[in-house]
Amino acid sequence: MDWNARLDDLRHADRLVEPERATLAEALVGADTRSVVEIGCGAGGMATALAAAMDHRSQSTLTLVDSAPELLGAAESHVRDSGSSVDVRTVLWDAAGDEVPSALEPADLVFAGMVVHHLPDQAAGLRRLAALVRPGGALAIVESGLPQRILPWDVGVGEPGLEDRLSGYQQSWFREMRAGIHGSVRMPIGWSRALREAGLVDVRSWSYLVERPAPVSDLVMRAALRRLRFLRDSAAEHGTADDLAAVDALLDEDGPHYVGHRDDLHYLLADTVHTGLAGRAG
Repeated sequence: MDWNARLDDLRHADRLVEPERATLAEALVGADTRSVVEIGCGAGGMATALAAAMDHRSQSTLTLVDSAPELLGAAESHVRDSGSSVDVRTVLWDAAGDEVPSALEPADLVFAGMVVHHLPDQAAGLRRLAALVRPGGALAIVESGLPQRILPWDVGVGEPGLEDRLSGYQQSWFREMRAGIHGSVRMPIGWSRALREAGLVDVRSWSYLVERPAPVSDLVMRAALRRLRFLRDSAAEHGTADDLAAVDALLDEDGPHYVGHRDDLHYLLADTVHTGLAGRAG
């Protein structure tokens, strides 16, 4: 993998949602939170927000967990460069593994954003994460709420409603992606119930909006282009020839329909947060 390119994409995505991440971190980090574990830290965008929410608290620790050492190093550097006073630790671990490393100590808050749906057995993964929460502490996961929207309904090439059809193809791609994971186990229940079945109590869910209206900045345009390329890739096996040709026209920088030259693109999505508390003994 080209880690420089991968990190560049992740850092760009982090910058795009920085305000929403800061708000989310403030909502999750309670007054008594002194230790946080982030599972799947990526380039460190959410980690930095969590560190900022805990800053200046005595003996506060943030443990970053990822299966890629390149990401762990980048995330750790990002948090340290932010000037946070939080003690930052790293643990190399694939959350799909059955055995939790001894270096991962129970925490007041365990956070996993867009991670659990990649695990072969999502329910078992939630049980492992729930076991990392101290009594009275919280597990918080973020998963997709509503699909991203970037295009007008009629983009002037192909049939109207292109983005809706692309989202449908993406669902087919996602189904096949899940089925292709070694040891994949279906989880035919919603996230809230899955958290309760993992032994958590006071389970709650809420969604937050990421909205960047037209005309968008260069930062948002790059995200919109990345989204459209992803939709094109995920539609390769299921999309109609006409729809694939329409997306190709939108992505052709030298063509008359290139979306990068439009001033009516927008960026809209809703992600959903699911939280549950570990019960106190007695």
